[in-house]
Amino acid sequence: MEAVQSRPVFQKVLGVFAVSLLFATAGLYTGRFIPPALMMPLMVAEIVMVIAAFWLRRKKSVGYMFVYAFTFISGITTYPIVAYYASQAGAEVVLLAFGSTFGIFAVMGVIGAVTKRDLGFLSTALLVALLALIFIGIFSIFSPLTSTGMLAYSFIGAIVFSLYVVFDFNQMKHHGISEEMVPLLALSLYLDFINLFIYILQILGILGSDD
Repeated sequence: MEAVQSRPVFQKVLGVFAVSLLFATAGLYTGRFIPPALMMPLMVAEIVMVIAAFWLRRKKSVGYMFVYAFTFISGITTYPIVAYYASQAGAEVVLLAFGSTFGIFAVMGVIGAVTKRDLGFLSTALLVALLALIFIGIFSIFSPLTSTGMLAYSFIGAIVFSLYVVFDFNQMKHHGISEEMVPLLALSLYLDFINLFIYILQILGILGSDD
């Protein structure tokens, strides 16, 4: 009975997630016109908004406009990455990365939704893996990884966020969804999707540039 009652709200989460992708796409297009000097401030704003979102999670006060503003800014800051790999390996690599991301996201989402066991026990392990990715990402700014190292890092990142997709869908199934949780859950799915996309793009970009 609970699953039937929560189904419309679950569909609403997916709807908000789909709209967030549209805002991110608009941001990606806008990124073409943003001066490079503004990218760093926008990235800082994006990080602050992510921290704020998870702080506000306890109060369940993340709103729809917050989600759409964040995803728009995220699209802008993603543009330099997309443009770089498009120039290095070709525009078709970007399309392949998006298609692969969409396919993996859909499959992992279904796995998470149909798994009868509550996968909440994965929370700590995924958080540790995420923090490790962040640490390595920051470290690579000061000491760039080799091509092989970057490829391995991207594969691990893709695996971690694929598991996050499974985890998030599973938790929505087992712990229910209230109306006030919709924006935050949609934002979580967006973060899963965009990070998975970036890691897959890096994998395909590195492999494509080596051909």
